[in-house]
Amino acid sequence: MREIVLDTETTGFEPDEGDRIVEIGAVELVGHVPTGKTYHQYINPQRAMPEEAFKVHGLGDEFLADKPLFADIADEFLAFIGDAKLVIHNASFDMKFLNAELSWAKRKLIPNDQALDTLAIARRKFPGSPASLDALCRRFGIDNASRTLHGALLDSEILADVYLELIGGRQPDLVLSQGNSSGTKGVSTGSDWRPTPRPTPLPSRLTEKEATAHATFVEAMGDGALWKSASSK
Repeated sequence: MREIVLDTETTGFEPDEGDRIVEIGAVELVGHVPTGKTYHQYINPQRAMPEEAFKVHGLGDEFLADKPLFADIADEFLAFIGDAKLVIHNASFDMKFLNAELSWAKRKLIPNDQALDTLAIARRKFPGSPASLDALCRRFGIDNASRTLHGALLDSEILADVYLELIGGRQPDLVLSQGNSSGTKGVSTGSDWRPTPRPTPLPSRLTEKEATAHATFVEAMGDGALWKSASSK
């Protein structure tokens, strides 16, 4: 199972009011395990950066002036995420911006059900408790000391750690098997994995003499012996 943990930075809160994406960061997981593959892009929003937004992420007009437009990176971005589940904190915010930008670039939109909202998961799991990314880092003991300003790639990397804790700890589905769909020998991350009997049972390592001696020993222990009940199963 392939998932993309994703975050964006923007000029504000509402694309319908002219706000734009200025940064996208994403981290790939396969079977809940980070692969090391990431996507990161700064984007020229073609508008001035409001002071309030600059205080959040530190991305100013001069820095963004020579960065590509969203339309120029749209195809590369869509190719990276593919049809993977998008893991996003407060997914409705990022999704409305991504689909607004895709619409303006005349590209296909991302279905809302392709996104998994970690904010909603945290609120269900810890009702009444703070559910911001910083609060969840404190809860799970995740180091976010380098997060002095918001940054899309850094936040997506931190969110990947938070997400794995929210669903039960790192590598929750890691089990041993004969193989898996991701091509990693001896490892399976499928949730429907079950052990199966050997096609051909292993031969007994007891000699006939040893088996006879054991049976005689168990018989001498009487009908109430635990060995007898265990042997009958």
